[in-house]
Parts: sequence; C-alpha cells; structure tokens
Amino acid sequence: MTFKSYHTGVLIRIFLLILLIGILMYAVLKTYYLVATGLGVLLVLITYEFFRFLGRRFNIIEDFFESVKYRDFSRNYLEKNKSRDIQSLYKGFNTVNTVVREINSEKETQYLYLQKILELIDIGILAYNTKNGEVLWANEAFQESLNFPSFKNISFVKSRNAKVHQLLFDNFYSEANTLEIPIKKETIKVLVSNALFNVGENSFKLIVLHNIEDTLNKTESEAWKKLLSVMTHEIMNSIAPISSLAGTLKFQAEMHQKNPEDNILNIQDLNAGLFSIEKRSEGLLKFAKTYRSLSKVTNIDIEQIQLRELFKSLENLLKPGKNKDITLDFDLIDSNLKVEADAYLLEQVLINLVLNAMEACENTPNPEIKVFAVKKFDGQVVISVTDNGPGISEEIKDQIFIPFFTTKKEGSGIGLSLSKQIMTLHGGKIQVNSIENKGTLISLIFKENTAFKKR
Repeated sequence: MTFKSYHTGVLIRIFLLILLIGILMYAVLKTYYLVATGLGVLLVLITYEFFRFLGRRFNIIEDFFESVKYRDFSRNYLEKNKSRDIQSLYKGFNTVNTVVREINSEKETQYLYLQKILELIDIGILAYNTKNGEVLWANEAFQESLNFPSFKNISFVKSRNAKVHQLLFDNFYSEANTLEIPIKKETIKVLVSNALFNVGENSFKLIVLHNIEDTLNKTESEAWKKLLSVMTHEIMNSIAPISSLAGTLKFQAEMHQKNPEDNILNIQDLNAGLFSIEKRSEGLLKFAKTYRSLSKVTNIDIEQIQLRELFKSLENLLKPGKNKDITLDFDLIDSNLKVEADAYLLEQVLINLVLNAMEACENTPNPEIKVFAVKKFDGQVVISVTDNGPGISEEIKDQIFIPFFTTKKEGSGIGLSLSKQIMTLHGGKIQVNSIENKGTLISLIFKENTAFKKR
C-alpha cells in the first residue's frame, strides 16, 4: 500500500503537468496571454514541487547508502510525522540497521570467543599478510615461545632475530616439521606447520608453532618412571619364586643340620631346586638384556623345548611360594610334546600368567589354576593357563594387552603386553577367553614346525 501511494503521487503530478502544458498551449494559441502567464507560473511551481517530492526520497536513500559505505549502522530513523512512503523507507532502513548490528554483535562475540580459546591453548598461532608482512593475529603462546613482545609486522622479527625470521617466515612447511630455534643463548625444539589462505585480494600465511621442549622432557621423565616400574615388576616376578625356593631349601638344610636322623636331606630334591634357581637366574639375566632393547630385538635363541622339563621347572619355582590354599596343577598328556621357542622368554611369559592367575584367585573359594599343553590336529602346539577366578569384564577385555594398562593398584600394566610381544617375536599369538564369575583361559599358540633362524 505504501508504494501504491507513492506511485499514485507520482502519477497525479505527471497528469497535472501534462494537463497544464496542454492548457498553456491552448491559451497561447488563443492569445490568452494573461491566462498563459498564470498557467506558466503554476507549471513552474508544480514542476518544482515534483522534483522536490522525488529529490527528498532520493536524498533519504543516498543518506542511507552513505551510512552503509562508512559502516555506520547506529543511526535510528524517526518514522513519526512522515508520509507513508517515507515511513516505509525509514522502517526498512531501521530493520536493516538492526539486523546488521545483531550480525556484527554475533561476529564480535564469536571472535572474542575464538580469541579466548586461542589464547588459552599452549600452541603458538600467527597469521600475517604475505605481501606487506602485517600481522593479522598472533596469540600470547607464539610470542612467549619466541620470547618476543607484541609486534605488528614480521619485519620486527627479522630485526630482532634474523635466524628465527628465516626459519619461520622464509620457509614453508606443509607438514609438521621439527626445528631447533635459537632463543637468546639457548636452542628450543618446536614443531612448525604452515597454511596459506586468501581473503579477497589479500594472501595470508598461518604459522602454527608448538614448543615441544617441555613436552619431550616430561615424556622422557614419565618414560623413565614407567621403565623403572616395569623392570621392578618383572624382576620381582622372577625373584619372588627364587627367594621362596631358596628359603625352602635353606630351611630343609638347617633342619637336617639340627637333626640329621629325623630330617633326611634329599640330595636329588636339593639339586633340582638349585638347578631351578640357576636356570631362573639365567632367565632373569636374559630377560633384562632382552627387555633393554625389546622394541628392536634382533635375536631370540630358538631351540626345541621339552614341555615336560619346562613344566617341571615351573612347578619347582612356583609351588613352594604359592598360596597353600590355591591348587596349582601342571598337566601334560603327551610327555614328548615339544615346542620351538626361546626357553627363557617362554618361561618368563608362563610365570607372568601363573602369577596373574594367582592374584585373580585370591578371593575365590577353592581356587584352582591349571597349566596344560596340547597339540591340535593342524599341528599347532597350545600352552594354556586357566583359573576359576572372577574373569575379565567385557569393558576391559580389549585393553588388557595395551602397555601400562592395569586394573591393579600396584600393577605396572606390562605383563600381558610384554607376553604378547614375546609371542609375536616367536611368530605365534596369545588368546584370552574369559567369562565373568567363571574364570579365564589364556592360550599361547605356536605354529606348526616353526622354523626360526638364529639371528
């Protein structure tokens, strides 16, 4: 309706102009000069009013465009006491200003929010114009990493530290690269990556800089702590049965010395115990050497192992030191069953599995642990350790082989992951089958006729 009234006003004025021109021409032709003079004056007034009518509206629009040009959207146009078409223009302009102010407010909020996030992170970020070097944005982490104050142009960096300028601004790193950057009299290690982006006709370069010096130091410290924890755990697993067996033998020897007649010393048992201690001590030494470079093991001593001898050695080691309430059985149907493996590492794996089973069964009524071996129809030899403990929950079953993952308060979380790695070195695998509240079965599977070269 507003525009209709505007159009109507224009049409009426045009009609009046045409009508006056027509009458003026008629008056001139009829020589009514007095009337023609009056009509001429009236025609001038109506024409002036018509231009004024149009000019006022164009001035209003031009004034609004001028505000847009200078991004001034703060003005509020008063709509009262104006004609309907001007009221409509003012209302539209006010709506545009309000929407733009809201958009600017949202953008400012988002910018401040993003700026706050970027300021909080410890990764340095800087963006600058590649043509003139003007800094578009830089957070405090970037300045702190390089020990620079706030700067507006990268030329400042060149004047302060030309080497840093060359490394960061003269080179492009599409992928993360580790650099050593000289800061004062020290050198720090940083991870740097770049990206280019365009905004209109301007090209900008984004530099992401992460000071990894502290991270590396912290990681190294944590690694040492974990390494010491792991080594302590594995060494204790071997020393505990050795100490227990040695204590048993010492007790028997002392009793024999005190009363030889009633406490006959069985030389065969003594030799067997000493042999087990010697063998496990050698295994412990071998483990320490192997673990030192386990991530890049270049040799494992493969030999044919008689499982009956292996089981007998484990029984001598573990039975004297086990909880007397736990039933520990070693079962071998085929006494001639053999497996190709590193004897010391395989023994270490089985010790870990049996001790884990003992810990799991501590609060189980009538706890039972069984170690047995079978040969499958496909020729694979499988050594298994089973217990009737609480089992492993489904939530953590997939995580038990992750290094340092443990549910024990004093555990290192390395036993099973190390066992898995040892089996991988042998070309075999380790499988876990567990049912909550019923027990766990862990199987070491060796391939048929596994032939390893001494490396």
